[in-house]
Amino acid sequence: MSFASGPDLLFVPGDRPERYEKAAARASAVIIDLEDAVAPADKAAARAAMEASRLDPATTVVRLNPRGGAFFEEDLAALRRTAYRQVMVPKAAGAADVTLLDGAGEPYAVAALIETAAGVAACEEVAAQPQVAALMWGAEDLIASMDGTASRRADGGYRDVCSYARSRVLIAAKAHGKAAIDAVYLDLADGEGLRAEALDAAASGFDLKAVLHPDQAAIVREAYRPSADQVAWARRVLAGAATATGTFVVDGGMVDEVVLKRARLLVARAG
Repeated sequence: MSFASGPDLLFVPGDRPERYEKAAARASAVIIDLEDAVAPADKAAARAAMEASRLDPATTVVRLNPRGGAFFEEDLAALRRTAYRQVMVPKAAGAADVTLLDGAGEPYAVAALIETAAGVAACEEVAAQPQVAALMWGAEDLIASMDGTASRRADGGYRDVCSYARSRVLIAAKAHGKAAIDAVYLDLADGEGLRAEALDAAASGFDLKAVLHPDQAAIVREAYRPSADQVAWARRVLAGAATATGTFVVDGGMVDEVVLKRARLLVARAG
């Protein structure tokens, strides 16, 4: 199941409308962020800017402030006056958090952001909700919700609890046929670290990876793009499948339905 378009999903601060079009031009899809990227004093301005914007609804997501908080109802009212129908709900921890209707009573396509201990514990319940189109996980808020101090070890890798949350959210999303979005990479200067993490996300099954800067968007797109050798192998597999009546061999390897699925995915990503 797709959500917005991928594989890169770029956050843009809601109170910086001059960046909206630039972000949309450099990323596959954008998230107009009314939450973390906007100071409380600037929430109203961000909401007004989002409402006045005219980005492509198919490639635009709006991140609201948390349900039950001071800004949620105002965010939702402004959103209902726009053409945007893809919404990110932060700190999702249950079915009630992701039940959102537009002004006509139709459900929004919701990306549930799983970023607390309660959210991880309930991620399967959240993924099962029909209005949920995608699950994303977040490391920093998760660690903060558990009174931790750092999501990563000194070598840059995630701590075990974060890796557990990442895997559990991915599996919950895929078990329910929903898109899975990998967390942002905070070190904007570490392109190689981002590339390695994006390659792992693609290989693991994440459909998209959220990013914080247009340069990161380009790195993620490149990481998700199969190499020429991978595409050539996939095309040989698909060509063999056109005439085979069961399992067959390509380049010395046995090809069955699982391998065929991988070949189709590589060709789709290349195209």
